[in-house]
Amino acid sequence: MSAKVISGIELAKKYREEIKAEVEQLQRSGVQPGLTVILVGEDPASMSYVAHKAKDCEKVGIASQVIKLPEQTTQEELLEHVERLNADATIHGILVQLPLPKHISEKEVLLAISPDKDVDCFHPTNVGQMVIGNSTFLPCTPFGVVKIIQSTGVELAGKHVVVIGRSNIVGKPVSLLMLQEHATVTICHSKTTNLAEVTKQADVLIVAAGRPNMIKREHVSPGTVVIDVGVSRTDEGRLVGDVQFDEVSEVASYITPVPGGVGPMTRTMLLKNTLEAAKQKLSASLV
Repeated sequence: MSAKVISGIELAKKYREEIKAEVEQLQRSGVQPGLTVILVGEDPASMSYVAHKAKDCEKVGIASQVIKLPEQTTQEELLEHVERLNADATIHGILVQLPLPKHISEKEVLLAISPDKDVDCFHPTNVGQMVIGNSTFLPCTPFGVVKIIQSTGVELAGKHVVVIGRSNIVGKPVSLLMLQEHATVTICHSKTTNLAEVTKQADVLIVAAGRPNMIKREHVSPGTVVIDVGVSRTDEGRLVGDVQFDEVSEVASYITPVPGGVGPMTRTMLLKNTLEAAKQKLSASLV
């Protein structure tokens, strides 16, 4: 058998069309959804990612602003920018691009963003709401992963989902979202022994370890849905995932490529969250 490759590019395009229609509807109600991204320093990967986000916003009609700050920006100066954006009624989403320079506390900065504008779902208030299953913004990559799996038509309820990785950005939240879909969830990480024994039990395997090509054919049972969240660059400059694509695609039922899989959906879910923040602001103003 050969896996069906899930195009995150095509799926993201479909969602962007839906988002664009809703943005136009909001605009007719007098609301222009707005997202501001703060970029500190000149990390090439971050600069590229921020540029993609700006283009995505333009495609769907969301007003986009990028605040570029020098590497030596102090924590106090950055927090002043966040405070100003919190108070700006025209800004519905605030995103501080990570990683930050070492002299700035990511924890303090993320805590300073208003939960109502935390479209990355990093604020403890929103994380807590997600944990207990209340309505809130969902972290963009895990949210995208859920949408990708749903696009296959595979019913998650009752399935065994194995997640590799326990980060606060992907591993932990995607596990929680899988639980909310009524899946049975196992989390593996760097201390897991006999990894292949666990992963071969998976109906759905979500790999977010950040270790290039770590998952090979012997880790996957026939028919598994494989979602590759990892992105690494080889010495030759080629982007690869955590999954050895050529090998695993021979046994999986569905698989996401790198690039072109989870990445486009991550950015699209950021747009969806920004739209949701603007809709919530409009609803609050009508009460």
